[in-house]
Amino acid sequence: MPRSTKPSFVLELPLKVDSKQDSELQARFNAAMRLYNNVLGEAKTRMELVKNSEAYQAARKIPRDKKKERSEAFSKAREAYRFTDYDLQAYANRAAKDSKWIAEKIDSNTQQKLATRAFKAVERVLFGKAKDVRFKVDSRFRSIEGKTNKQGIRWKSNHVVWSGLELLAIIDFNNEVIKHGLSCPVKYCRIIRRTFGGKRRWFVQLVLEGFPFQKLENYISNGVIGLDLNISNIAYVADNHAGLLPFADKVPTYQKEITALQRQMQRSQRGLNPDNFEPDFKARRGRKTVTKKGKVKKGKRQWKKSNNYRKAARKKRELERRKAAYAKSQNRRVVNEILRHGNNIKTENVSVKGWQKRYGKAISAKSPGFVQSELKRKAESANGSFTKFSTQKTALSQTHLDGSRIKKSLSERVHRDVTGIPEHHRDLFSAFLSRHVNQDKLSLQDALNEYPRAESLLLEAWQRSINRKQVGASESRKADSPLERFSYDGETSNQIAIRAKS
Repeated sequence: MPRSTKPSFVLELPLKVDSKQDSELQARFNAAMRLYNNVLGEAKTRMELVKNSEAYQAARKIPRDKKKERSEAFSKAREAYRFTDYDLQAYANRAAKDSKWIAEKIDSNTQQKLATRAFKAVERVLFGKAKDVRFKVDSRFRSIEGKTNKQGIRWKSNHVVWSGLELLAIIDFNNEVIKHGLSCPVKYCRIIRRTFGGKRRWFVQLVLEGFPFQKLENYISNGVIGLDLNISNIAYVADNHAGLLPFADKVPTYQKEITALQRQMQRSQRGLNPDNFEPDFKARRGRKTVTKKGKVKKGKRQWKKSNNYRKAARKKRELERRKAAYAKSQNRRVVNEILRHGNNIKTENVSVKGWQKRYGKAISAKSPGFVQSELKRKAESANGSFTKFSTQKTALSQTHLDGSRIKKSLSERVHRDVTGIPEHHRDLFSAFLSRHVNQDKLSLQDALNEYPRAESLLLEAWQRSINRKQVGASESRKADSPLERFSYDGETSNQIAIRAKS
């Protein structure tokens, strides 16, 4: 019988660390990284033995409807080659004792947690959820956590205590969020290493039992919300409100600064490593002949990096970190804005990974996948639901209220329904239809019955998006303001703006 889990949340606090403690933490992270890579390699070897065994191949042939028999067969195949969490924890303890210095730096509970982390990474490959595991380097190994708050890494009297180290946390006792977190029981602790502006900073994450502090402005209502997720914005239609919100609104791109740093880094690399590049060549550009730089040679090679290159690389990483932090903060506001109007969400099952292959940097800058995952997590934690339905079976962007389907190009952002209703924004109208999808079937009758009430909401949402100057210029030229072209009776439903004033 699976062990019951209690709800938990995370409180992060900065740590006050002197130079001696900083050096000791660096040494312990180095030892933990090497132990993790050791266990990861061993786990990968055992996984390959399991996959190639006759018992595993026989278990795969068992019909999926015989769940208990199939599960027992897979468990026996894994136990035969000691590919279990418990066996890898025992291996990690032995490996740490054999190396001696790792056992001095890392306690046994933390060693076991590192083994569990490696086991779960390899298990994802076995289940087909990942293609391969990634061994850690110093810049990508950023956290260590304990198993409980009784041994190993512990939180005690506003300190982090870990095998002789006592790290004081910086606490703002006037902050209601922090006060609420410190009043909850601690399950276990996690130490985080981050770099800001080229300088190392340390934090502790307390995994606490209970529910996080709920700010008044971030309340979650009950109700049904239809979503239409796009590359750069998201449309939503709730019971009494609708909106078209941009992702990562007003986030600085730092494009000029990043481009200048990239050029500086490229010049440094070409000057120090001329043998790693193809020779320059002449090429025609219009009527002129220009010299183009050679591309990087294929295959492994050694790279020399100057101090100026490393300095420019640190500046570039800092700018990209700032940009990502701003984007995440703005996108969390979008999530909170949507959840104020409902917690039962319906949306199309779009492939954000497919968008990444096609649009690349645009997806990285806007992060629609992050918004989608946050909506799912927060809605379900508020006793709501997050339902996805097939895009092929519903085809909401093509569907009209009479049931007909007419294809549109991606550049056509206005929906002109054949029934003669006012023009609507394409994404908003799709979000409205998604409210009436159940089990991959659109109920047109329900949509027709609700449309008279929802018409004003859709037009107001479109008007607000135009006033916000976030809708593309091409779309603005195609149609005038929807509120100027059509008159209707109804009260304004901009409730969020009213709350913001109070």
